[in-house]
Amino acid sequence: MFNINKQVSIYIHFPWCVKKCPYCDFNSHAIKDDQYLSENYYKMLIRDFDADFMDIQGREIASIFIGGGTPSLFKPEYLGKVLEHIKANTKLSKDCEITLEMNPGTVERGSITSYADIGINRISLGVQSFQDDKLKTLGRIHNVENVYNTIEEIHQSTINNFNIDIMHGLPNQSVEDGIFDISQAIAMQPTHISWYQLTIEPNTLFAVKTPALPNEQTLEDIETLGKKLLSHANFRQYEVSAYAKEDRKSVHNSNYWMFGDYIGIGAGAHSKITNLATKEVKRSWKQKHPKIYTQAVNPIQGESSLSKDDLIYEFMLNALRLRDGFNLDTFKQQTFLNINVLSEKINSGISKGLLEKTDNHIKPTTKGYLFLNDCVNLFV
Repeated sequence: MFNINKQVSIYIHFPWCVKKCPYCDFNSHAIKDDQYLSENYYKMLIRDFDADFMDIQGREIASIFIGGGTPSLFKPEYLGKVLEHIKANTKLSKDCEITLEMNPGTVERGSITSYADIGINRISLGVQSFQDDKLKTLGRIHNVENVYNTIEEIHQSTINNFNIDIMHGLPNQSVEDGIFDISQAIAMQPTHISWYQLTIEPNTLFAVKTPALPNEQTLEDIETLGKKLLSHANFRQYEVSAYAKEDRKSVHNSNYWMFGDYIGIGAGAHSKITNLATKEVKRSWKQKHPKIYTQAVNPIQGESSLSKDDLIYEFMLNALRLRDGFNLDTFKQQTFLNINVLSEKINSGISKGLLEKTDNHIKPTTKGYLFLNDCVNLFV
């Protein structure tokens, strides 16, 4: 279990892509020229880390996640300098997980071997679909040939831990299409698969002009059949959209879901840090626009302390996503609240058939996992 008193994670955000996908609501921007890929950004990341250094409070680093955007656009040597600086100033855990998000259409800018050489030991590959027409609809810059070539390169490298991101519920997707995609993802022999339904988010191109999406029966059939295929291939669902081989759960994401601490550096990055001396839990966020962030004297845009109600709700918002739920001792450790504050709401969830309690352990029932929003809303 992630120990909040001893460990912390680091998230590094790279806010640029070749172009913005029509479904994406992340803090990412279409890159206009290579000046943004210069050394200015990596130097700002180092300054940003130094400003947050005291928040680590001597704890070891359990995971580092480099996300975006498309961080594989960034030169390995620049990413290497950031990682070198972190390693020189902190203690990494013996098996620290260091993940790089990668787009199959950008691998030519830095080989997998180059990333392995700077310490990357896990890759998260944004595949989304194994069908060219679906990739085109999603606005992806890569094609299926790029996907297969990148995965082959990963298998030939020293990096033996990689995730495939794959979506279902795509525009005009049939059951056969959906099952083909997840079957291909399994056949690529990753250690982890993130498989999730396309959702139409506000402030995206798809929200302005929504494409034709599959009906509810098609979505249900894809999910039911896909889960059977994943289970048969020994991918265990441990979170709503996360499936892993044995001992290959994402350390970084698991820390989020168990309400662990992390610092975020980079444009728009968020941090959640517990002051171990005062037991105050604080969130902060950096300047969102890359140009403002890069030029800022102080990259922090805002911060706030979490109230008792915030702590309860945010813990549940994360921990109830886990298929196996959580131990009440973990709640007490992560929030510093007495478990009695949950009793009435847990009992309400049990009476509604949404939660089950075994000794000191809480988890959603099968019904509760299907109606996860109802489970979380118990704790509003």
